[in-house]
Amino acid sequence: MLKKFFLVVCGSFVGVFLALIFFTLSAVVMSFVIFGSMSSSMNSAPKVEKNSILYIDLEGTLEERDAGINTQFMSLMSNKNVKQSLLTLIKGLEIAKNDNKIKGVYLDCRGMSSGMSSLYELREAIKDFKQSKKFVYAFGDEAIMQSDYYLASVADSIFLNPEGMVDIHGLGAATPYMKKLLDKVGVEMQVVRVGTFKSAVEPYMLEQMSDANRVQQEHYLGSLWGVISSDMAKDRAIDTTKFNALTDSVMATMSSKELLSNKLVDKICYRSEFEDKLRAMTDVEKEDDLKLVSADELVASNDDPMGTGSKVVAVLYATGEINSGDGGSSNPMSAISGDAMYSETMADQIRELQYDEDVKGLVLRVNSPGGSAFGSEEIWKALEDFKASGKPLAVSMSDYAASGGYYISSGAQRIFAEPLTITGSIGIFGIIPNASNFINNTLGVNFEEVSTNPNAIAGAYFKPLTEQQRSALQHMVERGYDTFTGRCAMGRKVSQDSIKSIGEGRVWDAVTAQKIGLVDELGGLGAAVKWVAKQAKLKDGDYSVVDYPNAEMSFMDMLNSMGYMKVESDMQKRMGLFYSTYEQLQAILGRDRVLCLMEPVEINF
Repeated sequence: MLKKFFLVVCGSFVGVFLALIFFTLSAVVMSFVIFGSMSSSMNSAPKVEKNSILYIDLEGTLEERDAGINTQFMSLMSNKNVKQSLLTLIKGLEIAKNDNKIKGVYLDCRGMSSGMSSLYELREAIKDFKQSKKFVYAFGDEAIMQSDYYLASVADSIFLNPEGMVDIHGLGAATPYMKKLLDKVGVEMQVVRVGTFKSAVEPYMLEQMSDANRVQQEHYLGSLWGVISSDMAKDRAIDTTKFNALTDSVMATMSSKELLSNKLVDKICYRSEFEDKLRAMTDVEKEDDLKLVSADELVASNDDPMGTGSKVVAVLYATGEINSGDGGSSNPMSAISGDAMYSETMADQIRELQYDEDVKGLVLRVNSPGGSAFGSEEIWKALEDFKASGKPLAVSMSDYAASGGYYISSGAQRIFAEPLTITGSIGIFGIIPNASNFINNTLGVNFEEVSTNPNAIAGAYFKPLTEQQRSALQHMVERGYDTFTGRCAMGRKVSQDSIKSIGEGRVWDAVTAQKIGLVDELGGLGAAVKWVAKQAKLKDGDYSVVDYPNAEMSFMDMLNSMGYMKVESDMQKRMGLFYSTYEQLQAILGRDRVLCLMEPVEINF
């Protein structure tokens, strides 16, 4: 098995080199095509015709920000899901609201994957659009999934295919517990932690969920569902109790007629009939195509609604797991796509913004479950230096700003979060795998040691920690927790004891977090930008909002990413179902030893 594994890996790397020439030539050709097309589009922005409809295709993955043109190319090359930008969709709705050529919005429900807070922000943007008195219609063909229905529920009317379904089921969280697997292969996860609720390490040391973790998950999931269900029930004019009863009735099995009678949808029709209705509303002949315009096209055809002044409010995206260092040997695409952030790179970017005279203030947009404790501290320090320059600093929390994600947020002068944001998890832990049983007994390998001092090889995978070493690691983690809570106390201007009383690694929903003082205001990125602009004494229209870091990749980064994608693709094909487990174990081995990281929970929305 082990021999086969190494053959798979080696074969993958050989494949990379064999394919490199092809990829290089393809990238050169595609670069000319893409950048030529981009240059052409810049010179001739798309024109929006009269009686147009803003078409929002709820498909693929909703990402935080716009992807650069070559990042989109890389996504196509890797066969990734279609990615849409939350920022672009919100801008598109804002433009459409005030554009007389846009008659309404068409939400096409196809099963979008997104974090809950991102959907909340998009939903609020649709509600804001409705103030224009223009129509908002939603249509579902095969199914309207819960995430789509959360958006569709704010529409004037929901249309459903006669054979379609609506799937509203509530929130569920699943956490994989891996101790039995680790025991079987002879690996012990040596864990030290601070915080009753710091559950990120539970899957490696327990076979089932602890009572404390169950309590915290039940609390924040209940609070989140309370917001989501009441929003949908209110906008559908359904009593909340009845709405939850319908949710509990296995709604996905209801016929379209039952959905109609329970006011969950407004009309049953086929897509062609629905689009004929839109044609009639926009004076388009039946034989002609609807004048549909995407948010991307609408934004490209308009000036930036956030202003064009030379003064800048910077929005720095801090997305993905926090890693220490600069990510030198990692896939360049991971940082751009929001899968990871690197502390040195982030700190350098913050310093550039600090010394840029055009930048008058900063919004840190955080969407992170945390990660490296050292990396979090490094980013925190850069933000403190930025704040000391006299420029205002706000944090806008997205889906997650937990553990290390809260660490880097804690010093902001104003913290904004949406009601569906998950935050808190102020705690810290250390984890060192002990694979001595696997190495000695399964593989039959014996390590003999020679050292000058008793701790010269401490923390090696082939031997367990001694009591002295474990005690020292515990002391280091406790020191880190004291630093973490101290940073939070200083940033929130409260006592350290009060932070410790709501810390302990506990995860909070943003509504509760605001009540206990971890969040200042419920609001999205736009609210945070306006606050920073006001603090910087900038008037509307006199400043631009600029996103950082640059979403574009260099040509060499594209080539490097192709190599990573080739290895990943081959590994996935050959390892099949075992690949996800392999990824989790690789993440454990690749992370820093001391972490501020939220529990690995997957919420089914």
